[in-house]
Amino acid sequence: MEELLTRFYGYLRGMWRFRWWGLAVTWVVGVVAGFAVYSIPDRFESSARIYVDTQSVLRPLMSGLAVQPNVDQQVAILSRTLITRPNVEKLISMADLDITTRTPADRESLITTLMSDLEIRGTGRDNLFTLAYRDRVPERAHRVVQALVSLFVESGLVGKQQDSSSARRFIDEQIANYEVKLTEAENRLKDFRLRNMALLGDGGRDYVSQIAELMNRLNEAQLELREAENSRSSLERQLAVEDPMLRTDPPDPSMVSVPEVDARLAVLRKNLDEMMLRYTNEHPDVVGVRRVIAQLEAEKQQEIESMRKAGGGQGAAPGANPVFQQMKMALSEADAKVASLRARLAELNSRLAQLRSQQELLPKIEAEQTQLNRDYNVHRQNYESLVQRRESAAMSVEMSAQGGITEFRVIDPPTVPRTPAAPNRLLLMPLAGFLALAAGVAVTFLIAQFRPAFVEPRGLREVTGLPVLGVISLLPDPAREKVERRRLMMFGGGLASFAVAVGAMTVLLKWLQT
Repeated sequence: MEELLTRFYGYLRGMWRFRWWGLAVTWVVGVVAGFAVYSIPDRFESSARIYVDTQSVLRPLMSGLAVQPNVDQQVAILSRTLITRPNVEKLISMADLDITTRTPADRESLITTLMSDLEIRGTGRDNLFTLAYRDRVPERAHRVVQALVSLFVESGLVGKQQDSSSARRFIDEQIANYEVKLTEAENRLKDFRLRNMALLGDGGRDYVSQIAELMNRLNEAQLELREAENSRSSLERQLAVEDPMLRTDPPDPSMVSVPEVDARLAVLRKNLDEMMLRYTNEHPDVVGVRRVIAQLEAEKQQEIESMRKAGGGQGAAPGANPVFQQMKMALSEADAKVASLRARLAELNSRLAQLRSQQELLPKIEAEQTQLNRDYNVHRQNYESLVQRRESAAMSVEMSAQGGITEFRVIDPPTVPRTPAAPNRLLLMPLAGFLALAAGVAVTFLIAQFRPAFVEPRGLREVTGLPVLGVISLLPDPAREKVERRRLMMFGGGLASFAVAVGAMTVLLKWLQT
């Protein structure tokens, strides 16, 4: 550590010997640097602040109805991609900067300068952007910033409209394609249903439903046939009773039918059965119903006797008996009904047998139908989804045309600057003075290195390699010390005057800028 301090002290002693050279270099460099700082041309900055409002009232209201892109991300990308060559060329025309360009090289140089000098500064999440430009002419800086503001707003709006138009055009093309696919799928499904109508049935009924329905109809037809056969047998028995060639004893009144009286008797007997479940034989209602039944049976007997007398009695021909004729007609109708039911039963059995013979084809047909339905459903869902998206895109275009969910607000419009924004001479002038002082120190150090001197015995011994026998001290001399003090004061005055000059130039520049 002591060796380092000794070496540093030696450097300082050597530089002190050439301090006047350093002071002269400091003054020269300071004057040149001050003149250079003063000669730097002024640059005026015009700026504007724009706020992009992405939290419109329409945004929550139209949620789910219209397409809502990530507006914040789009604005951020726009701010970073606005300064491009096509936009700068458009800006040159808008700001009338192409008037000063004479050759293509001048125009190219202007484009390069603008792309490097235009600034778009954002504050991040607040969507607040500052557009700035510096130029030697204040009016030109104002025109450029004003054109840049217009370009910023137009790029955002036009970009959204172009995106919406492109999206709608693409969706329309896809809808047209899916219309063709959907029509083809519908035709395939229609042809398949026409080919397999017997198994698929009508009204969307499947094979099992048709089998079940045929079985139910078959059971109903069999039941109706049995009922018709029983009815026919009853009529045959009654007809045998009415036939005089076959009858050997008086007919039983219960075997002869009088429709009106028999209908009333059937109702009364049914009511009597219901009453017997609740009342006894001595109940007045029961007694009354039985009395009415007896009266109706007697009336029926009288009707039968009158019909027989009107027909000529027992020896009359069968054709002259109206009861016999009525029963013959009923028997003919019963025979026709039995024949019709048998034909229906045969037809149902034939259909059932045909369906059961096609049972092996059912899995294959169902698999083909499932595939056709799946293809049709996929095309239909895609088609409906695209139509819905087209409506959303149209609604988004309408919303954008009426203000949309993004609004550009110019908070601070660009103005013509009155004071230069650059260069910052108040900072450059002290910096120039510091650099001049550093240059003077560097010159004294270099001269000291080129013209070294020994200021203490150790340095001499290390350089020569010879032993130092002794050191002769300098005797004090009042005249010499007085001269040294005067020179020191002169040197200090030179440094002080340099500092005062730098300060005076700084104050003067401050006054000139205001």
